[in-house]
Amino acid sequence: MGDGLTRRFPVPWTAVELQEAFRIKDANGFLLAYVYFCPDAQRRVSMAERMSKDETRRIVINMAEVPQLRAALRDPDKEF
Repeated sequence: MGDGLTRRFPVPWTAVELQEAFRIKDANGFLLAYVYFCPDAQRRVSMAERMSKDETRRIVINMAEVPQLRAALRDPDKEF
């Protein structure tokens, strides 16, 4: 940011699994990212070579420096 201020993205961050993406927001509800995947290997190639769901989950985990979000994303059966 050109004004010398550093934007903060307060914890906890939340991730919601959508039909073909993960949506990540900060504690204020500010949208940080969408990370897309394609669950079907056949369609994945024809859809701009999207990542698999597992690949996407790994990317989102690496993006999330917040321990609670990281732990929740590692367990696919856990709600986060």
